[in-house]
Amino acid sequence: MSESDSHTLDTVILDTATRLFADLSTSETINAAEKGEWPGALWQAIEASGLHLTWVPEECGGAGAGMLDGFAVLKAAGAAALPVPLAETLLAGWLLAQAGLEVPEGPLTIARGEHRISDGAVTGVALAVPHARSARQIVALARDGARLLVVAVPVSACALTLDRNLAGEPWDTVDFNGAVATLSAAAPVGLDADSIDAMGALVRVNQAAGALGTALELAIQHAGEREQFGRPIGKFQAIQHMIADLAGEAAAVNAAADAAAEAVAATGTVDADAWVEIATAKVRLGQAASVGPAIAHQVHGAMGFTYEHRLHHFTRRAWAWRDEFGSETIWARRLGDAVLGWGADQLWPRITAVTDK
Repeated sequence: MSESDSHTLDTVILDTATRLFADLSTSETINAAEKGEWPGALWQAIEASGLHLTWVPEECGGAGAGMLDGFAVLKAAGAAALPVPLAETLLAGWLLAQAGLEVPEGPLTIARGEHRISDGAVTGVALAVPHARSARQIVALARDGARLLVVAVPVSACALTLDRNLAGEPWDTVDFNGAVATLSAAAPVGLDADSIDAMGALVRVNQAAGALGTALELAIQHAGEREQFGRPIGKFQAIQHMIADLAGEAAAVNAAADAAAEAVAATGTVDADAWVEIATAKVRLGQAASVGPAIAHQVHGAMGFTYEHRLHHFTRRAWAWRDEFGSETIWARRLGDAVLGWGADQLWPRITAVTDK
């Protein structure tokens, strides 16, 4: 594929995702999903478009698109507050493909950590599994003695304890309970539980970047339409400063997400360089999610705090996603450890280095 063809493909995938999400991820659909109603029409449209297979190569039954395509889809999903496990299915598909496994049909999710497998039966308890009740299978790492395997386990064979995160998304505890894996293969060298955490963190950063972008758009729109003292509130300097601060936070997360995505896309894996970029992005998201949503709600005033206004669909997701796959504190420590590992002689050159990646 030529460079121009690749650019066209990126545009087609992103345009497809943006239009589909705008049409079907409505406030009514999101609210209904929070109350337990499965958005079947939305998921069927996603499957028909092939967006859920963006990170899966053709030989594993996927679309064969690039890593950056998937990250662009994730931003669009976050910008639409998508109430289905597209992000989780993308991540699970990536993990299965790393082991050369064909991706099964239906929505998927992923369990963190390492579990146990013996004679095909998986045991262990996974906490805070996103969209577990909505998924058909859960993809995880399981150890059989010295061998680390990538496995897929049917949700129907597991015991679930239902819960939700701050955004109202399913966030369940899963007891594998000896469920027999439908798929299993050796994990490639270098792939471990930390790799899943890193990819999961980057997935959440991209989703949150999209959500904060929409919160910014809503704040700008409201400031231009809401009038006080005979003119739009966006004409007042105090409001302009608030929106500028929100724009800065959203832009910083977006830039950090892009840098980390490019580092992963360079190799298709989480190497040492990608690890640092992901840690940086997750820390920056933690800061932005603490400041940005509060500004957006301030600009909207009282109506921005109501359930009927759609702003909370995006701000609550930014708050929830900042802590998933590792909090800001956890990733700040990991980033600090990585920087200390460089040594004093490498610190400044690495900080000031400019690459063409």
